[in-house]
Amino acid sequence: MITVHEVPTLRELIREARAQNRTIGFVPTMGAIHEGHLALVRRARAECGFTAVSIFVNPLQFGPGEDYQRYPRRLPEDSRLLEESGVDLLYTPDAAQFYPPDFATSVEVAGVSDGGEGAIRPGHFRGVATVVGKLFLQVSPDVAYFGRKDLQQVAVLRQMVRDLDFPIRLVAVETVREPDGLAMSSRNAYLAPLERQQAAALSRALFAARDRAAQGERDPEKLERQTRSELEEAGLAVDYVEVVDGATMHRPARVQPGSSIAAAVRVGKTRLIDNVLLLEE
Repeated sequence: MITVHEVPTLRELIREARAQNRTIGFVPTMGAIHEGHLALVRRARAECGFTAVSIFVNPLQFGPGEDYQRYPRRLPEDSRLLEESGVDLLYTPDAAQFYPPDFATSVEVAGVSDGGEGAIRPGHFRGVATVVGKLFLQVSPDVAYFGRKDLQQVAVLRQMVRDLDFPIRLVAVETVREPDGLAMSSRNAYLAPLERQQAAALSRALFAARDRAAQGERDPEKLERQTRSELEEAGLAVDYVEVVDGATMHRPARVQPGSSIAAAVRVGKTRLIDNVLLLEE
């Protein structure tokens, strides 16, 4: 695995790989690599001849009072895991170079970014779209891989790719979960032991909603109310519970194939998100 920090070196290595007729697969991350990230890497390696991963904790997607400063940073361990997983190139840009003092451009994706995380964290998806758009231009991949746990992020980036004509195929990979169902996340490391047990109630409530949909419940608002009640009974502070169409992030009139239930909760000082597909497409 080659590790690079500068765009000219990155682009030269990508050009060399493409000259060898190798398809470029790309996994953007903020580091603190876990099994969820590695599932993306495995998918990229299975489908592409050259796999690039970026690690960059993007300041633009953190709001005031959020966890930018304490977000886990462990580059040596991340590098080891990625190299062992067969990654060809690791790109770790420097924040000061990535966003120089006169940086003045942002990417705004309307509509799909309005509810959910977008409503709770104003500016978050502007930061996500800006960093990913810039990384796409720097790496110029053929295929980019993201986790389905970040359902709204995937919808925002799909819209961006379509609207701006990025010649990139975006692949959403299924959420990787702990044995008790908790979706893997870098922020899980914040949880104290008792909080970690409590956090498992998030996925349990979402899967319970899926079971109700499988049994015939088609009313989105009823599913939202029942799920919120279960989360609150488990002691979780609920930011939102929403039944949405995975492509538009709008609530359907009735649950239908492709509908998901998404939620964000707080366990102590830790904020967690998750979603579950209610009906298969």
